Amino acid sequence: MALTQKGAARRRSRTEMLEHPEYGWIWKPLLALLVIYLVVCLGLGIWWSRTPGSFDVEQAVTKQRGAASGSPAARGAVTTASLMTLVETLLEKPGGYLRNDVAPPGLWLDNMPAWELGVFIQARRLSRSLPAMEQSSTPVLQRVQQRLMGDSRDWLYPATEKRLTQALDELGGYLDALGKDGDAAFGDQGQGLAAWLEAITGSLDELGLRLSASIGSRDELRDLDIDAEALPARTPWYRVDDVFFEARGQAWALLHLLEAVRRDQADVLASAGVTERWGQLVAELELSQRRLWSPLVLNGSGFGIFANHSLVLANHMVRARDLARQVTEGLAEVTPTPAPTASEGVAEEPAVEEPAADSGEGEISSPGGEQTPGEAAEQSRDSATADDGATAGGEPPAN
Repeated sequence: MALTQKGAARRRSRTEMLEHPEYGWIWKPLLALLVIYLVVCLGLGIWWSRTPGSFDVEQAVTKQRGAASGSPAARGAVTTASLMTLVETLLEKPGGYLRNDVAPPGLWLDNMPAWELGVFIQARRLSRSLPAMEQSSTPVLQRVQQRLMGDSRDWLYPATEKRLTQALDELGGYLDALGKDGDAAFGDQGQGLAAWLEAITGSLDELGLRLSASIGSRDELRDLDIDAEALPARTPWYRVDDVFFEARGQAWALLHLLEAVRRDQADVLASAGVTERWGQLVAELELSQRRLWSPLVLNGSGFGIFANHSLVLANHMVRARDLARQVTEGLAEVTPTPAPTASEGVAEEPAVEEPAADSGEGEISSPGGEQTPGEAAEQSRDSATADDGATAGGEPPAN
């Protein structure tokens, strides 16, 4: 009898388990998977947020020319190879191109996408100046400009990565032409150089203003040559690191491009007597790339406990702007001024579309949805380019 009751109890227990299963145990493996996913995303975010190091422009020429590096190349090869290396860096650095990411961890980052924007802006600016620097009409340079003028956040076809790859291929073809006997070469009188430097001067001036706009008290700007009345509205706290890293990206790209142009146009710079100031300009931009030891971009004031990283970087941008202006004035006296082309007639973009997603060492990006002043600037710039027939693709989605 007892055995019969025990058997019936076991059968009822099994029946109840089958009819009313308990799922309380499932949350444990799901929670473990979620924790592992978040840890992996955090590790990737920190790794992907490390900015690339500097490169040697002479080695860049050797790398980009490959087997042809043993033969001489025409004037402009170093500049072209350095521009190719900038574009290549955007594509091949850890994590690849992050600015248009639509999934974590790239979606959660904003410092590295801001840095990418800075490099992108200077690559675009040089691409607009290349046709004026070239001594002959070269359609490939117009195509390079078109590839780089699309929206930096495009992720649908054609994605930004595809356009960057196409620009890289076009520049590779132009670099090959510079290594052969032909008309492809930069002008030997520095054509287009002063105009490019003038655009750089405006860019550095704007960066100085935007970095200074993060400071609450305008009295702290007295020691800088910055007109407090010309400052834009104060930068929201959640955008301070975006502006900072975008400025660092522009400075990183500029110091390599300036060094490359110095190698290509050494005789022109010497005849204008600006070689020394050119070197000072490059050195000032190199100072802006010193390591940031803090995990966050601090926005302190005066001699307080916390530093003000934006103000320090603004100081470098202002000094670089003044040096660039002096170099531009010296070059303008000895270099011819080419007639503006359709591509050069495009208005310069205000130095930034709001840097998307990568709050440095893993901070969450700012509240989504709204269009930032920088994004509006990029959109208006691309619209203007399209009107002049110089644009190649995609208008802004937001990151």
